[in-house]
Amino acid sequence: MPPHGGTALLPPPLLLLLLSPLLLPLCLANAGSLDADAAALADFRLAADPSGAALSSWNLSANPSPCGGAWRGVTCAGGRVTRLVLEGLGLSGGSGGAAALPALARLDGLRVLSLKGNALSGEIPDLSQLAGLKLLFLARNALSGPIPPSLGALYRLYRLDLSFNNLSGAVPPELGHLDRLLTLRLDSNRLTGGIDAVALPRLQELNVSNNVLSGRIPPAVAAFPAAAFGGNAGLCGAPLPPCGGDEAAQQQQPNASAARDCPPAAAMVAASSPAGADAPSSSGKGKMSRAAVVAIVAGDFAVVGLVAGLLFCYFWPRLSGRRRGGRRLQQGEKIVYSSSPYGAAGVVAAAGAGGGVAGGATFERGKMVFLEDLSCSNGGTRRFELEELLRASAEMLGKGGSGTAYKAVLDDGTVVAVKRLRDGTAAGGGGGASSKKEFEHHMAVLGRLRHPNVVPLTAYYYARDEKLLVYEYMPNGSLFSLLHGNRGPGRTPLEWAARLRIASGAARGLAYIHHCGRRGSGMPKLAHGNIKSTNILIDRYGAARLADCGLAQLASSPSAAAAAASRSAGYRAPEAPPPPRPWASHKGDVYAFGVVLLELLTGRCPGSELPNGGVVVELPRWVQSVVREEWTSEVFDLELMKDKGIEEEMVAMLQLALSCAAAAPEQRPKIGYVVKMIDEVRACGEEASPSHDESVDESSGVSDSPAVSEGGALSQ
Repeated sequence: MPPHGGTALLPPPLLLLLLSPLLLPLCLANAGSLDADAAALADFRLAADPSGAALSSWNLSANPSPCGGAWRGVTCAGGRVTRLVLEGLGLSGGSGGAAALPALARLDGLRVLSLKGNALSGEIPDLSQLAGLKLLFLARNALSGPIPPSLGALYRLYRLDLSFNNLSGAVPPELGHLDRLLTLRLDSNRLTGGIDAVALPRLQELNVSNNVLSGRIPPAVAAFPAAAFGGNAGLCGAPLPPCGGDEAAQQQQPNASAARDCPPAAAMVAASSPAGADAPSSSGKGKMSRAAVVAIVAGDFAVVGLVAGLLFCYFWPRLSGRRRGGRRLQQGEKIVYSSSPYGAAGVVAAAGAGGGVAGGATFERGKMVFLEDLSCSNGGTRRFELEELLRASAEMLGKGGSGTAYKAVLDDGTVVAVKRLRDGTAAGGGGGASSKKEFEHHMAVLGRLRHPNVVPLTAYYYARDEKLLVYEYMPNGSLFSLLHGNRGPGRTPLEWAARLRIASGAARGLAYIHHCGRRGSGMPKLAHGNIKSTNILIDRYGAARLADCGLAQLASSPSAAAAAASRSAGYRAPEAPPPPRPWASHKGDVYAFGVVLLELLTGRCPGSELPNGGVVVELPRWVQSVVREEWTSEVFDLELMKDKGIEEEMVAMLQLALSCAAAAPEQRPKIGYVVKMIDEVRACGEEASPSHDESVDESSGVSDSPAVSEGGALSQ
């Protein structure tokens, strides 16, 4: 990602022709600077590898360009060197090692610099020219001298590791300017003084152990473990033992501390009896007898007990009545709680007795209809009747535009997901024979959708007042919960590879839906109609599956259509007609999928709040407004900063997402093309992945493993 006023990172040449002309001026502006990068790398090689054994591929005669792919550890983007990873190569053990790092300070396009595990010596030079640097790893070398204050100018830095060197002097206060820093490792050096500069707001990893540091640990970093501060005899305060001044203060005020810990009666006795609890109290002026103290305390308890009794007598009947009423409602509701005036009892009567009369209304008998299920490995779907479904223990998963989703556990432990359609959600509306026939035909079409990236519809129930859809249960939640759930400390971010995998799976599922109605398939042309992150679910194997397919076409009543449109407003294409008209199209699905891709890239969803207090209503328009001004890291999700070498992939995916979310439908690509482009980005990322000896290792805190959230969900 290009920084403010810095160098733009462009995608590979294969994708360049497909990208916006917006990047072309940036590319031309940086043309010709590659020669300076090559000269800087050549000087670094002469100083750090005079024998030429480790960096033999840096041969200008054989490989004239550092960006040709042959130079070891060098990665380029947009005609500039953006990543240099040379770890464990034994570089610069000789006298020329001190001149190596200053040469790299001229690579002003660098985003990642990792030279861990070498023998580089001398002082760390002024690196303030590397304004776009995000990852800096110089651990396990022989660097000496102070930490340069100029590091505080690298305001885009996310990871800084200077551990296991011979650095000395104080931790410069300028490090306190690195308010984006996530990792700071200064351990195993000879640093002195205090550590107030390390009290940074976003730190996730901190280690200053095994130095000569002293003073009080700032409260802002006191939550880190004691091992992060160990080996510094002069440091004190949480999580280490308290400082000497704190102990003295506690010893000077034992009585005050004891008074705070005493119950009220004991505190009153201590205050009224200077000689102690066992000494007889005098009856002099201003002093109170023991009997008076006991009487006052007893009177206080009596008053408190009387007030509590009155409040209990007043509120208990109301609270117990509400609790009994709520319990009756919960028991009667289960999954089906009819919105008709007759409640769930009428539905049960209709299903069990073939129709009944309640207030003069005749109910239609319904039955569970099971659809062919070729996707189940156990030979088919477990069959059951409505009565068993009503007996199932049910957990509401969420409410959406088309209805309410439940997780249901049947008597034998089988788990299914059930969607109770909102009132008026049926083909054609109403409850006549025509609408029933249309509904059953639509369900038969949806029941034939069988693909690894589509949630299969296994059964449905139709009656005039209740319409239930039964799906295979997805145990690992939705993309929305993975991206936006539990944001804050302790959260395991969704890494870039997992986001690409989910995007690829969802795109394949959508392509299947769009193409299953092609000529000769015997199925009508289908569109999903409700693509959004809550409708991309994760199955037991971690694969993405599309849910809620085809339900947008069922929303016939104004209330149901308005509810569906309001819940999907940020994903709804500009050309979509206003509700209550049901609407779905291939171009509309591609637009919504483009919004989902932007959600994956930015970590924001439509309706999310911005740091300045604003709200992102239309995610594509917000991204375009930022891009028009300049490429900034604020566009991309901060959680992606831990992933290494993905700038080109993110830029390519951003351009693909914006093309999908184009305002004009004719400018949007077909979903098959989208699948192809995502696969190409994934392939480029896999090919560009460095080998182990050239990678930023796990101990740096750059990469974490993803965790799939628990708690299944159906579409919302």
